[in-house]
Amino acid sequence: METWRVPKALAIIPDGNRRWARSHRLSILNGYSIGVKKFIEFGEWCKDYGINNVTVWAFSSDNVSRPSEEVNALFSIYKKVANDDDIRNMLHRNKTKLSIIGERRLLPKDLLKSLHKLETETSMYKDRVINMLMGYGGREDLLYAAKRTARAIAKNKRIKFEQYFRDSLLSNSIPNLDLIIRTSGEMRLSGFMPWQANHSELYFSDKLWPDFAKSDLDSALKDYSSRNRRFGK
Repeated sequence: METWRVPKALAIIPDGNRRWARSHRLSILNGYSIGVKKFIEFGEWCKDYGINNVTVWAFSSDNVSRPSEEVNALFSIYKKVANDDDIRNMLHRNKTKLSIIGERRLLPKDLLKSLHKLETETSMYKDRVINMLMGYGGREDLLYAAKRTARAIAKNKRIKFEQYFRDSLLSNSIPNLDLIIRTSGEMRLSGFMPWQANHSELYFSDKLWPDFAKSDLDSALKDYSSRNRRFGK
């Protein structure tokens, strides 16, 4: 493998599961199930490259408006994965912390319980993190921080405004993102992590998420490595 400059913090917007399922005459449930398995592979690929902070947009706040049977099917897949001993053992073997970020009230209690258990069991790991965005929306993230900051100001707290706002985000544990990859040919962020994406490099792949291969990650990382990041300077 060539020597590439790899991102310290990478995010993936795994789009195209439903379209992939329809194109293969499979159920939406099958498409999501294969998409989740793909992310598990993706996490392993990132580990091989030494990328130790990976964020996946697993369920957006907008997804709640999709048909209830589709949303419930996706929740059932996530619950099954969260309770899978092989997944648990893999996280421990790789010393990987799982962090759940988003509006938890949007998740069913049984799923939240399973995810929280896995999150707690891996909380001791520091060097490698997988951030799973569940019930997450960028506007909601900013509004949440704005409300907390406004309450602090109303109570006459002495704060450093920008730092307090940053620390008040639902996503405050996620560092600034070096690279964001979105699949399925969609060339937009859809409100994805507006604070951390300020100076992110963007890479859009035409592949539907279940078809995304390690060679596609290779192409994204090679492209990222060739860019001159100036951070507005």
